[in-house]
Amino acid sequence: MTSTAPTGRTASIPDPARVQVQAQTRILRVLVASQIFSGAGLAAGVTVGALLARDMLGSTGLAGLPSALFTAGSALAAIGVGRISQARGRHPGLASGYLTGAIGSAGVITAAVLDNPVLLFTALFVYGAGSATNLQARYAGADLAAPGHRARSVSTVLVATTLGGVAGPNLAVPTGNLAESLGIPHLAGLFLLSGLAYALAALVLALWLRPDPLLLARTLAETEKAEATVGTTTTGTVGTTGTTGTADTAEHRGGVVLGALVMVLTQVVMVAIMTMTPVHMHDHGHGTAASGLVIAIHVGAMYLPSPLTGRLVDRYGGMKIAAASGATLLAAGVLAAAAPGDSVPLLALALALLGLGWNFGLVAGTAIITDTVPLATRARTQGLVDVSIAIAGATGGITSGVMVAATSYPALALTGGVLSLALLPAVAATAYRR
Repeated sequence: MTSTAPTGRTASIPDPARVQVQAQTRILRVLVASQIFSGAGLAAGVTVGALLARDMLGSTGLAGLPSALFTAGSALAAIGVGRISQARGRHPGLASGYLTGAIGSAGVITAAVLDNPVLLFTALFVYGAGSATNLQARYAGADLAAPGHRARSVSTVLVATTLGGVAGPNLAVPTGNLAESLGIPHLAGLFLLSGLAYALAALVLALWLRPDPLLLARTLAETEKAEATVGTTTTGTVGTTGTTGTADTAEHRGGVVLGALVMVLTQVVMVAIMTMTPVHMHDHGHGTAASGLVIAIHVGAMYLPSPLTGRLVDRYGGMKIAAASGATLLAAGVLAAAAPGDSVPLLALALALLGLGWNFGLVAGTAIITDTVPLATRARTQGLVDVSIAIAGATGGITSGVMVAATSYPALALTGGVLSLALLPAVAATAYRR
C-alpha cells in the first residue's frame, strides 16, 4: 500500500511555506519593476536641484538647500509611508509615497517657469516623498524572505534602482532640450522625467503588489504561532519565565540603534559630498553633461553592487559590512579632497567609492534592523528609522553648501570621510556587548 500526503499538502513543502515562496517571487518582480521607474525619478533632484537653486538665488551658499529640503520632505514622508504600511499594508503606503513625489516634480517645473524660489523650495520638499518611498520599498522585499536571505532580498530591490538611476542623470541634456521646446527652463527638464517615472512606479505598485507582503507575513506568522501553541498544549510543555524576555528586548533595542546609526552616518556623509560635487565641477568649467556622468556613476555604485553586498551580509553578518562601509567612505572623502577640480575621472572614482560605501551601510543597516524588529511593529519602526536617515540627509545637504562657501569642497569631502570612521567604534562596542 502506498501512502499519500494529507489533502492540501505536498510531501516536501507545507502549504504555508509554498505560499510564502511563491508570493515572495512575485513580490520581488513587482518591486523590481517599480524601482526601475523610481530610480529615474531620483535623478532630477540629485543632478540639477542644487544648480536650479543657485541660478534662482545667485548664491552658492544656499545651493545645498534643495537637497536639504527634499531630504527633509522625505523624513515626513517616511513617517506617513510607515504608518500607512503598518495599518493597511505595503502597497497603499508605497504607491501614495510615489504619487506624492510625482506631484512635487510638477511643482518644481512650475516654479522654474515662474522663477519662484519659494514655490521651488516647497515643491522640492514634496518631491522628497519619492526618495523616502524608494528607500522604504527595500523593506517590502524582506517581509517574506527567509532569515538567511533577507539581505539578498533587500539587495534585489535596491539593484533595480540602478537602471533608472544611472539613465536619469545622463538624460539631463535631452530632457533639458525637450523642456526648452515646451517653454520650460533647461535645468527643469529632468523633473519632467521624474514626475512621469514616479507616477508609473505608483501605478505598478497599486495594481500589482498583491498579495501584500507585510500583511501576508503577519498572517503566516500568526498561523505558525497558533500551530506552535496547539503543539505545546498537546505535549503538555510549559514555558518558563525569567530574564530572557528582558535580554531579548535589550538586544533588539541595541540592534535598532546600531542599524540606524550605520545608515544615518552613511547618509549624511554621502549626501553632503554628493550634493556639492556638481557645483564644484561647474565652478571648474565642466558642463551639465560631465556632472551628469559623474552622478550617474555615483548612483550606479550606490545600487549596482547590492546583490554582492547582500550575499556578503548574509554570509558574514551586518556588523562586518558596516565596518567596511566606514573604511570605504573614508577612502572616498580623501580621494574627492585630493582630486583636481578639472579631473573628471578622479572625481568619478571618488563618487563611485562614495556610492559603494553608502551601499554597504544601507544593506548592512537594513538587515540588522529587519532581523531584530518583530513583525507587529516592523513597518512603524522602519519608518521612524528612515526619518532619522532623512534628517541626516537634510543636515548633510544644508550644511554642505554653507561649508563649501566658508571653506572649500576638499575640506567638506575630507570632513565627511573622517566622520564616517565613527562607525568603527560603534560596531566594535556592539560586538563586545554581544
